[in-house]
Amino acid sequence: MALPKIDLPIYETKLPSTGQVIQYRPFTVKEEKIMLVAQESDDPTQEMIASKQVVNNCLLNVDISELAMFDLEYVFLLLRSRSVDNTISFGIIDPDTEEQISLQVDLNDIKLTIPEGHTKEVKINDDYILMLKYPSIDEFIKIAESDLADPLVNYMVLVSCLDQVVGNDEVHKFKDYTSEEVDQFMENIQGSVIRGIQTFFETMPKLRHEMTYTNKEGVEKTFVIEGMKSFFV
Repeated sequence: MALPKIDLPIYETKLPSTGQVIQYRPFTVKEEKIMLVAQESDDPTQEMIASKQVVNNCLLNVDISELAMFDLEYVFLLLRSRSVDNTISFGIIDPDTEEQISLQVDLNDIKLTIPEGHTKEVKINDDYILMLKYPSIDEFIKIAESDLADPLVNYMVLVSCLDQVVGNDEVHKFKDYTSEEVDQFMENIQGSVIRGIQTFFETMPKLRHEMTYTNKEGVEKTFVIEGMKSFFV
């Protein structure tokens, strides 16, 4: 006689970027093993790949390749909260006193931060507007695997944000063009547009949480949690 198949509960939430309702299940021992192996590797790329796999396993009605990075981080935290515990205890080293500081964070307190002035539109001229998109985790993995000393990495970051060019009566989607055609387009745009793309990337929404503690010298400090590495616990 075969062992019984255990049905898992199904939950719903909304994606921060679009408000789309998605369904997910808590992760199981299978997903915990994936995260444990990646955590022990101490490799940011492997941790991102593992996070992608875990979220992909647990989402029921979403193409993970279309998720913005902060959406994936949000879902990852939600899965961790539902599947294990919403509180995480960890230790840090105070940079001034070198003492071990014990902290605890409630995952429900970590919110999406959207910097003031953030926009997905960059004006090219009076006729065209450049519409930008949030890079997916696959694009972040590709960037993480690149040589950060290579100046082309910055260009790769910019291109990963390109979505479409909109005119009065026309829409050009970058996914419909070759990389050579995109390169030619980028070579002919003004520096102000490049700076607009850089500002978009630098001000992208992110999951961020500030915690305060007092070291042994009585000085109050702030510890910031953000990014996939911080949440991979």
